[in-house]
Amino acid sequence: MRDEENGRARNAGPTGPRAERKREAIVRAARALFLREGFGVGMDAIAAGAGVSKVTVYNHFGSKEALFVAVIAGALDEPLDASSSVAALDGLTEADDLREAFLDVARAWVHVVRTDKEMNALRHLVAREIHRFPSLGEAWGERGPESHHPAIAGALRELAERGRLTIPDMETAVIQLYSLLVFPHLVFGSYGTDISDDLTERLVVAGVDMFLGFYAAA
Repeated sequence: MRDEENGRARNAGPTGPRAERKREAIVRAARALFLREGFGVGMDAIAAGAGVSKVTVYNHFGSKEALFVAVIAGALDEPLDASSSVAALDGLTEADDLREAFLDVARAWVHVVRTDKEMNALRHLVAREIHRFPSLGEAWGERGPESHHPAIAGALRELAERGRLTIPDMETAVIQLYSLLVFPHLVFGSYGTDISDDLTERLVVAGVDMFLGFYAAA
């Protein structure tokens, strides 16, 4: 048990405002270099790009695989960091009309997923590198869906705590919402096919209705 606790502490990395700024700089530098050079880029180059030492990079992330996962996970949740999404998420738990509030979040999220070229490039990078570096898949699998999409998980958890939704299994709920709204664009996009604006809107509305219908509070 003690070894497990120590492992979690090491994985957490340094804390505090200064450490957070360094962590963000490392992720930014790694993202740019991964996109340009692939997963084979050296940690020395990432450290130099972030303006920190290689020891600092390892202190924060432990391994290049963990850093790569952090880069991808941040990109997945990035659409929810857009100003329109933040405003919609912030008002979600207080909204009088939960369905309309969910639709606002979903439309903003899906719009960025469809249009963010860099995020699409990162997804293709994962598909390309996962065969060369199986450890990436293992690192990704060690993190639950909630940690991949913390903004969505946090909003759903607060709605459940306030009694507006009944969510007995948060892990499943996060995957289901992501699947209803985002997976269609990821799958079609991987084959070079775009989903039309009209079908996108229908998928958003139907997906939100299915999700809220299933998790509606008793």
